[in-house]
Amino acid sequence: MGVIVSAGHICLDITPVFPHGRKYDDISSLLIPGKLIAMDHADVHTGGSVANTGLALKKLGCDVRLLGKTGDDPIGEIVRSIVSGYGAGGLIVDPAVSTSYSVVLAIPGVDRVFLHNPGANDTFRSADIPDEAIEDADLFHFGYPSLMKCMYERDGEELVELLERVKSKGIATSLDLAAVDPDSEAGRIDWDRVLRKALPYVDFFVPSFEELCYMLDRDKYRHFVSRGKDMAECIDIEKDVRPLALRSIEYGCRTVLIKCGVRGMFYLTSDSEAISGIGCRLKIDINKWSNKSGLQKCYKADEVRSGTGAGDTSIAAFLAAVMKGYEPARCVSLACAEGACCVTSYDALGGLQTLDELEERIANGWDLMEDM
Repeated sequence: MGVIVSAGHICLDITPVFPHGRKYDDISSLLIPGKLIAMDHADVHTGGSVANTGLALKKLGCDVRLLGKTGDDPIGEIVRSIVSGYGAGGLIVDPAVSTSYSVVLAIPGVDRVFLHNPGANDTFRSADIPDEAIEDADLFHFGYPSLMKCMYERDGEELVELLERVKSKGIATSLDLAAVDPDSEAGRIDWDRVLRKALPYVDFFVPSFEELCYMLDRDKYRHFVSRGKDMAECIDIEKDVRPLALRSIEYGCRTVLIKCGVRGMFYLTSDSEAISGIGCRLKIDINKWSNKSGLQKCYKADEVRSGTGAGDTSIAAFLAAVMKGYEPARCVSLACAEGACCVTSYDALGGLQTLDELEERIANGWDLMEDM
């Protein structure tokens, strides 16, 4: 396989572990001012797209180069130490900024809550990636521009410039998003306009339904939020998910893969002419990748400890399968399988299995989750 560059957002994830066996009905009964909550240890791991997807690709046997930005501070030292432990490097150190971190509240029975400081990610620019760092790449994956100020301001000017530069070198491109706080500066951005400009330079667009719905159909997003349930429990694949996929294709991306939580993953590919424009260094069978669509259901996880990094690592499996020349349905099946493995661990990487191991489990009749 060739070289994959994993660039974009990186941070340190600190996840306090709640005592085993305890569940909570809602967060309001737990986080009360002055209340002391007995906890187990804290899991401390790198987070963000660069670490989660990049290091997962590394564990899957890919030749990966990481391009993220940290500060010259204690948190940055921890991030760089963890990354170097996987035999990866390439992180930029900027002493003028702090390193990004997240406190992840993975409360049993409640969806995750993130307390996040964007830190150095807000200053990341296209110029931080020199041409020599990507010249030999076959695939360039960029993650979380929605959490990186310089990448989303001015209608995504920096993001578009970066993707256009990479694409012009014949390198295949992949773009992932992250959830946006509606009350933040990023939440007030015209994301529809940003994606209109960026997606013509994207071969593999891999957002979640919640992220994409917020950016392309704000009214529908508000409707789902008002219902007070996990969006995955409410969505209709044909009425809600497919239209967003179609619009993404219309905006110019060649393949879209939408993560739909416990419902699985929905994929849609463009026509043969567009597919032929995927980075020429990848071995893509145009006939097998043209005009395909489908929903891959989730595989049942052996145990669910935390969803942290499940989306990122599932995308790592998808991209690793793409690099091997697999057809779309097989790539998406492996992505869902890796997501089911990821949730068995508190961190993003602890539960991962190789593509061969995943395929063996699938061939042996790995159970799918039931329809909702």
